[in-house]
Amino acid sequence: MAETKALPVSVPGTGISSPETGTPPKKKQKRNKPTLSCEECVERKTKCDRGRPQCVACIKRQSTCRYSEVANLIASVDHGGPKQEKPRKHSKPPRAEETAALPIKVQIPTPRTQYRSASLSSSGSSPFLLSNIPYSNHTPAAYFGLGSEHPFANYWTSRGGLGEVIGVLPGKEQADILVAKYFDAVDPVYPMVHRRNFYADYERFWSLSSSEKQQADPVLVALHFVVYAMGTQFISTQSDHERTQIAEFYVSASQQALRISSYLSRASVRTLQAMVLICYFLMNDNHASDAWSFGGVLMRQAYAMGLHRDPDIQTPRCSISDKQQRRKLWQAIFFQDTFLTVLLKLPPTTTFSDVRVESLTDELDDYMTNGVANNGTADAVINPMSISNIAPMSDLYPPYEHSDRRYIRSMWHMANIVQRTVCTPRSLGRPLTSSAKDRLDLVNQYLELHESFPPLLTTSDENEIMNLASSNPRLLRQNLFFRSNFWHCVMIIYADVNDSGGVECDVKNALEAARMAIQAFFHFWEYLRVDASVWWVFQHRTFEEALLMARILAAQEQPLSPDQRGMSPASDPLFQAAKEDARKCLDILDVVGGAPEMQKTRTEVLKTAFADITW
Repeated sequence: MAETKALPVSVPGTGISSPETGTPPKKKQKRNKPTLSCEECVERKTKCDRGRPQCVACIKRQSTCRYSEVANLIASVDHGGPKQEKPRKHSKPPRAEETAALPIKVQIPTPRTQYRSASLSSSGSSPFLLSNIPYSNHTPAAYFGLGSEHPFANYWTSRGGLGEVIGVLPGKEQADILVAKYFDAVDPVYPMVHRRNFYADYERFWSLSSSEKQQADPVLVALHFVVYAMGTQFISTQSDHERTQIAEFYVSASQQALRISSYLSRASVRTLQAMVLICYFLMNDNHASDAWSFGGVLMRQAYAMGLHRDPDIQTPRCSISDKQQRRKLWQAIFFQDTFLTVLLKLPPTTTFSDVRVESLTDELDDYMTNGVANNGTADAVINPMSISNIAPMSDLYPPYEHSDRRYIRSMWHMANIVQRTVCTPRSLGRPLTSSAKDRLDLVNQYLELHESFPPLLTTSDENEIMNLASSNPRLLRQNLFFRSNFWHCVMIIYADVNDSGGVECDVKNALEAARMAIQAFFHFWEYLRVDASVWWVFQHRTFEEALLMARILAAQEQPLSPDQRGMSPASDPLFQAAKEDARKCLDILDVVGGAPEMQKTRTEVLKTAFADITW
């Protein structure tokens, strides 16, 4: 196993500072590298020896010597961090076992508390479902992922430019490990980045000199940094806090690179890929509500790019590969929006589209653009010396490409029905069904759709799950995410109440659906424990499922079977099994990683609900 070096990052616990003065700066040549001198010497325009903890000039002046966050960061790399070996121009992705542990050393900054303003609360349509949205209380509801700190820590100066971001790149070996971890843990669930094209751009970027890197596309740099951030979240370290700090620094660098690219007025496929990943990072980092807000910008940019339109109509001159990439990216945005609104109970945004699910076919085209989309502005020019023409077709796509496309289509079909039947009515505080027959018909639609999906994507058989864990962990991840999302939504439908329509909570079916959903989390925890500790969306669904089961069980006074009337609810096998599942879920969530305040609040809410079960 290759030795893993420490990420050379150190972030001091001082406040955010900037070398800017109060007067307008004179016009001068833009700096291509960050300012490393102390703020006092920068302001006085005097020479600084950059000594620490105080430079000589500040000692002589008897003034306070402070450095910017970036100056401290780079100083720790140059002087305090481990030296990096000379990066290789080309390298293969490291094996999975090489990513088992990544020691990280960083100083944790002092957080600045920020509270959100209050707004009207949401009234749920079931007494057993979690109904308050994140903005419904004067203080943050920690179990919703409402972090107290700003989601993007500001380490950057106003004139540093891309050179400032390039200056804090990890070493090539560390970057290789983080990219490999991203494609191992994140890409199977959200397969929207073409792996071969990404690695081609990645190796090309790392082969550049330092000055050439500063002339690179800022959006490419942003995509690289958010991939590093996501990969860091899934790396085993001795300290969760240190890992979090490193990951947050990388995502801040990604957002800064997007700002440099003017992403609010200009967008590309890479821009939106980076933004999708930033949203998922924020969710995992206890900032789900910030992810919702940031996702709003993502949706607008996706609409502005025309991703919601059929590529055959919108970009007819694009290559087949570009069109399929646009479809994959739209599905990723659509899916993220739909299932985040399921959890936050807010209105969906990706409601206008004419992109058909079936348009993402299994056809493997014979032309690859290596990530450079022409966006329909010109006919694709095939370079006879391009890698796509030199390499055989089998090398252009990974062996799991067809399996991924079946997964994408399945999740897409599911998101379509969920957005229409769950997200929209819940966001308006309306019941999901108007009568018992209406609910039966709706559940049958879900079950018929379930039957149309690939068997290995829907199976919950213990032996088949065990085989997938050993032979195909990529498909296992897809199976677990599909099952969790699908049965969670079925649970919501069965638990929904409509008094005017005579629709009551279907206790038996709601508990069974909740158990099917929560079983996916138990498999996740058993076979992919690090991943299960990171994904906020999975954890929060499981939390809601356990909470619903506990609340339903607390309201039961007798078994479901008429033959057991007068007996204790504990005699009902389904009740007893659901109670054991809820207890097991509580035990896991009590030790799972993540933000301490969110973890504590979740377990306290579940313990309170569980204590109400008196039998």
